[in-house]
Amino acid sequence: MSVRWRGVAAVAAAVFLVGATDSARGADPLVASLPPSTPLAAAPAWMPDPLPGGKPARLAVVLNSESDSVSVINGHTMTVSATVPVGKEPHHWIVSPDGRLIVANTRGDDLVYIDRESGRVQERRGNIVNPYLAGYSPDQRWLVVNGLRLGHLDIYRAGDLSLVKRIVVGGMPSHLAFDADSRKAFVTLQGHDELAQVDLETQAIDWRIKVGDTPAGVLLTPDGNHLLVGVMGQSDVAVVDWRTAAIVGRIPTGKGSHNILQVPGKPFALVSNRSVNTISVIDQRSFTVVDTISIPGGPDCMMFSPDGRQLWVTARWRGKVHVYDPVERRVVSSIPVGRSPHGVYVE
Repeated sequence: MSVRWRGVAAVAAAVFLVGATDSARGADPLVASLPPSTPLAAAPAWMPDPLPGGKPARLAVVLNSESDSVSVINGHTMTVSATVPVGKEPHHWIVSPDGRLIVANTRGDDLVYIDRESGRVQERRGNIVNPYLAGYSPDQRWLVVNGLRLGHLDIYRAGDLSLVKRIVVGGMPSHLAFDADSRKAFVTLQGHDELAQVDLETQAIDWRIKVGDTPAGVLLTPDGNHLLVGVMGQSDVAVVDWRTAAIVGRIPTGKGSHNILQVPGKPFALVSNRSVNTISVIDQRSFTVVDTISIPGGPDCMMFSPDGRQLWVTARWRGKVHVYDPVERRVVSSIPVGRSPHGVYVE
């Protein structure tokens, strides 16, 4: 996996249909009830360019947070090939520096390394307390783990997973981003309506600022100058100048604005609005919404297929993962998975 695509998540953080049946495409009544949209004559400007040699995704892994399992999906048949127990309450995934897929079990207090093909657990690292969401710094020196339930964030050495510092912040630390130099980490605190900046060298909080009601997803813009923060309780995205710790703008999106995905290689970001079943496309140059996508069932985490043609989206309230075609402007497949699907990984 390339570095460019490994960083898309989403927090941490998508397949071309091969032989998909009509029943697979139209099985979800919510999908059938969506308002019709006009297909574009060509790919939208925000659609990612395919990776060199990029092909349709061959598999996807969906984390079922209330089923304590992962669903492995065959990208050619668009069906679940395996459902595997992995631990208590898996929400988000990361890719390790050596390329392995890691699932964080927030109530299991462990990280599990799983085989992508089968979903089978290959290794389990315990004593990682309350890992709701985790992320490696860009230089792969640090692993930062957000303990949402217990109100702390832990900083580990990435090489041996030794704990360097536990910072008690309270307020449900949720999502996470880093600056390009691996000096700072940015954490949303849902319970305190705040965004915090952490110095990774000193393992201390630099600042905390109010950003709005129940912040969630956070993303550094490609130019490195601003952070985008999804504010679930205010139906918008806050634009933060992190060097001055100041909010410099707000972008209206939709109720329940939650997770944020960087479009690979493009100056656009996608924001999932869980409460109104849409995804907003933000132009990061003008900080404006340039497109809105309809996705039923509480869209949450997102990821593109390697060829850039499909956007996979977990439907948190429907127990499904949807596949959206940006060119056809519609959901082309809905695949039943486990309860409360959250993270989705695609290759």
